[in-house]
Amino acid sequence: MTKPIISVENLGKRYRVKRPGMREGGGLRHAIEAGAASLWNGLSRMFKGRAPYDRIAPEDEFWALKDINFEVQAGECVGIIGRNGAGKSTLLKILSRITEPSTGRAVLRGRVGSLLEVGTGFHPELTGRENIFLNGAILGMRRHEINKRMDEIVAFAEVDEFLDTPVKHYSSGMYMRLAFAVAAHLDPEILIVDEVLAVGDVQFQKKCLGKMSEVAKDGRTVLFVSHNMAAVQSLCKIGVLLEQGSVVQVGLASEAVTAYLANGSICGEGFNTSGRQRKPTNCEIIDAWIERDGVPTQALLFGERADIIIVIQVVKRIKFAVEMILRQQDGLAVKFAPSGLAFDWEIDQASGSLKIRCQLPPMRFASGGYSIDLITACSGKEFYDYIESGLRFTVDSSAVGERNWMFNQSRNQGYSLWEVNYQVDQNEITQGL
Repeated sequence: MTKPIISVENLGKRYRVKRPGMREGGGLRHAIEAGAASLWNGLSRMFKGRAPYDRIAPEDEFWALKDINFEVQAGECVGIIGRNGAGKSTLLKILSRITEPSTGRAVLRGRVGSLLEVGTGFHPELTGRENIFLNGAILGMRRHEINKRMDEIVAFAEVDEFLDTPVKHYSSGMYMRLAFAVAAHLDPEILIVDEVLAVGDVQFQKKCLGKMSEVAKDGRTVLFVSHNMAAVQSLCKIGVLLEQGSVVQVGLASEAVTAYLANGSICGEGFNTSGRQRKPTNCEIIDAWIERDGVPTQALLFGERADIIIVIQVVKRIKFAVEMILRQQDGLAVKFAPSGLAFDWEIDQASGSLKIRCQLPPMRFASGGYSIDLITACSGKEFYDYIESGLRFTVDSSAVGERNWMFNQSRNQGYSLWEVNYQVDQNEITQGL
């Protein structure tokens, strides 16, 4: 049986955290005192039969990673996702041999090319050309092999005019372009890429994703860390979801992304009533959320369909309409046009609540934040309830290019309509609240 190209077993990384009151610096006297205390503690532990230098108290520890286990087969493209601080970059630094693990081990069976942050592996005083040779030498390549790839690397990085300029004079975008070109073109068997692609413009990001896809198709292995869920889903078959230093899920990339987006703590504020215009006397909106494939979320990918669920409480049998207004960050608005503006809800008792499901068309919007005004109104257009920015969500369209899409189409027309199908499940009507 073929061994996996990457094996991670019980991997952990522990850091020392300085507590308030712990002295730092302090001059020669403090250094002598600290050294004497360290020696005394080490000798005391040895006499008690314990390890002399394992002196980090539990309250001084921070585990960036703990008990990480997974395997990657040769030729697989793996997306590693999670919130900021989940341990993604620490994991890649251990796999790249930049830092050592505190527990467990990571076995890599192949030559590794890594791009973890802008400037990693480059010497600022050397020129771009010299850094290409330096990185190639680190990867174990011979000079004639690097020369063979030189033209491809320079063309991909688009820095030919500055190739003989010290890289300390490069912009962060130029630095990143050259670093990625070197990492991807010098034939690594394992390519490790962190979220540094965010530094580049949209066209170069697409170029990099295409190159990583090429690398994967050539049978080489790619580990890709990104907050761009569309890129992870399009590039990767396998997903690893990290949370607070632990692996939450390993499986299909689409399933890992769904689990990541379903975590409300990463998505946004959810239902927000701070923008309510006035306290309604009836027909009050008491809850609302966005669902993607039945899972609550505030983060959507370009072209995805979503549902908005609105829970409304009424105090009597009345006829009313449900309306919504979608707002971009710059304030441009698009009104949701329901298939029927007036509804007669059959609630037998004096009060009750009902859940309305609003099925939205595909989210063909530019990347960014959006908000939705939630409205209940009578047929005379008098508002029962109006909550400005009652829901907020984000759209990621980076995988298809940064266009304004639907908002571009309506920018010169101002207020436009967007048809929405409203449904009410009779099983979701609760009486006598």
